[in-house]
Amino acid sequence: MSIERIESVTYGVDDLDECTRFFIDFGLALREQTPTRAVLTTQVGQTVVLRPLEDPELPAAVESGPGIREVVWGVDSQESLDVLVAGLRSDRAVHVDPDGVAHTYDETGFGVGLAVTRPEHVGYDPRKYNSSGRIERWNSSHGAIPQVRPIRICHVALNIPKEGRREAADFYLSRLNFRATDIVEPMGVFMQIEGDDDQHNFLLCHRPDRAGTNHTSYEVSGFDDVIEGGNHMIQKGWREARRLGRHTVGSNVFRFIHNPAGGRVEYAADMDRVDDSYGPNVHAETPPHHIWVLETNRENPVPNTSEGSALA
Repeated sequence: MSIERIESVTYGVDDLDECTRFFIDFGLALREQTPTRAVLTTQVGQTVVLRPLEDPELPAAVESGPGIREVVWGVDSQESLDVLVAGLRSDRAVHVDPDGVAHTYDETGFGVGLAVTRPEHVGYDPRKYNSSGRIERWNSSHGAIPQVRPIRICHVALNIPKEGRREAADFYLSRLNFRATDIVEPMGVFMQIEGDDDQHNFLLCHRPDRAGTNHTSYEVSGFDDVIEGGNHMIQKGWREARRLGRHTVGSNVFRFIHNPAGGRVEYAADMDRVDDSYGPNVHAETPPHHIWVLETNRENPVPNTSEGSALA
């Protein structure tokens, strides 16, 4: 019995057209758009679903305004899904829709769905990099990436209140068989699903002490995609939320963009892959957010009087 991946993320939004344009600019493919719904996909077939805030079919909200209403997790088989649903029904209502997707709520009030997954496997060609003693690219120059295309949604981060945080995490650990990889006592719990090897697929963050949307993260194939994807979003008029850097927990290179559908989105590359021998690591203090972040002094340059400085 295994949850294999994030299958879908549903947002309630106040401007359907703007949010659809945002995710298209971000690199998702538009599968469907109507006056009441937009569905966009990653390369492996996960979906981002956008619905107007007033849509009666939306799961209940934990925050006012735009934000994530439900995360649907992809399960390896119908048998596994039935076992999970039976366990959830021991203490909460579970509704199974005509498509076979089971819907309920977690301890904080976020919608939780379960569906049999049917991943689409892609053969993408990541950038090749050269260094002394390791040559991956012969007689070929790098060029600009016309459009960064996220491969998959690799993790979701949700904000939760501090009160009840242990029960909130235990729902996923005990009922859905997630595994804690890094427990940051002042901040939150990083969790891994059974069927994936990313250092985390899910984060419950209690540091802000309120329920709401933190971010969704999308894996791209390399550093260039992270950098060029962020540049492209800025050129399209969207606002950067955090400069290019590399995280401490998880180690991935990141770039964040403010999301009009709620919270932020992250381009991510080179996430740590871990097996059952990793963790859980308990951190009494919160590790630094990043190992490094892009810094510059070009806006207020230090005078350089050395010869040749005109080329800087």
